[in-house]
Amino acid sequence: MTHNAIIYILVAALVSYIIRVLPLTLIRKPITNQFVRSFLYYVPYVTLSVMTFPAITEATQCPMAGLAALLTSIAAALLGAGLFPVACVSCLTVLVSEFLLGC
Repeated sequence: MTHNAIIYILVAALVSYIIRVLPLTLIRKPITNQFVRSFLYYVPYVTLSVMTFPAITEATQCPMAGLAALLTSIAAALLGAGLFPVACVSCLTVLVSEFLLGC
């Protein structure tokens, strides 16, 4: 490895370590601010959504089929369907959409 690569790796490790350790050392009291608590509560859901949404539209041959599956899965979830039925509805929607759209 070159000298620059080692420096880059060390800087990345240091930044990652600081981001993880600094909140533990600076925040010792329970968080009482309602805004901060709600922000921290929703961070995992937002992160999962941001990682999942591009995969929904790019995993199919036609992005419109992915969008149709997304909309039908949202509708099925709002109607109270569980995880497995929502997944089945999404897969069926992609199959039918790609067949009809000719993708």
